[in-house]
Amino acid sequence: MEIAMTTTETLKSKPDDADLGFGTIFTDYMFNMDYDPDKGWYAPRIEPYEAIKMDPATMFLHYGQGVFEGLKAYRTKSGRIQLFRPQENLKRLNRSSRRLCIPEVDEAFVLDAMKQLITTEKDWVPDAPQTSLYIRPTIIAMDPYLGVRASHTYRFFIIFSPVGAYYPEGFNPIKILVTSDYVRAVRGGIGEAKTPANYAASLLAGEDAHGAGYTQVLWLDGVEQKYLEEVGSMNIFFVIDDEIVTPELNGSILPGITRMSVIELAKHWNEKVSEKKISIDELIRAHASGSLKEVFGAGTAAVISPVGQIKYGDQVITINDNQTGPVAKKYYKAITDIQYGQAEDPMGWIVEVI
Repeated sequence: MEIAMTTTETLKSKPDDADLGFGTIFTDYMFNMDYDPDKGWYAPRIEPYEAIKMDPATMFLHYGQGVFEGLKAYRTKSGRIQLFRPQENLKRLNRSSRRLCIPEVDEAFVLDAMKQLITTEKDWVPDAPQTSLYIRPTIIAMDPYLGVRASHTYRFFIIFSPVGAYYPEGFNPIKILVTSDYVRAVRGGIGEAKTPANYAASLLAGEDAHGAGYTQVLWLDGVEQKYLEEVGSMNIFFVIDDEIVTPELNGSILPGITRMSVIELAKHWNEKVSEKKISIDELIRAHASGSLKEVFGAGTAAVISPVGQIKYGDQVITINDNQTGPVAKKYYKAITDIQYGQAEDPMGWIVEVI
């Protein structure tokens, strides 16, 4: 398919890199493509960023049939722009789509469309340290119909947002709250899909955590409420003795791209790493025995986020004296150096755009 281009003479003022936050500023253009059962995906186009017109009965608004992804474009010191493992994001987009009864996209075509859009918007990719261009591919159900079934028509779009450093005050440990009042997902549900409902389900617990002075929620499994699963916007890792441990994927945990990268790097370096069930009681015992060395989250936004304190019920445990540990530092530096072109990419993860 040929990608059509509609230009605009009215361009937005670009913000200073120092003023960038996260997800509040959007670029001049977006990519759109539509789906019809008789045509398949059709009419791919780059056009000015604008509101999507929807019928009040649009199925996405009522039944939540939609999926999305999140990845970034990085500018290197030499001025090149590159992506970090975008093929994995598009594979996950299609996995999420299958779970939500949404037609899959051609991953190679979408990656090419993403590159074309980045090339069009290259001046929006910031170059200050730790800044990047956040990329949000999304698919939503578009039938105007009030009835519970899969939609017949869909809109796929990609929008960009320049974002600032995730740690404006430094790479410091956060505090997380383990909740037993709510569950995010259960096996057999949609927890492993990147779909809006999973995030809506997390909001109330997140508000409670913030009110208690904690940054995020660490979820327990939705059946027994004893096994650790993931944090609100990250997968979670524990350093116990000399082993890096993360909860195994079980159908209710999002398979994170950064999570995968930490595991693959650990294996590349011949470090001990395992994916397995770990209970909150095991974690507390590991802390009491002194074998819990570090805890950190892994996700696209923060890359690696060290955890200094965990609260569960009346128990509060402090990890590594509330200091960022050497393992978190090592993986943060290794991944970000690859992303920004400051180190060799031994894993073949980088896709150059321009």
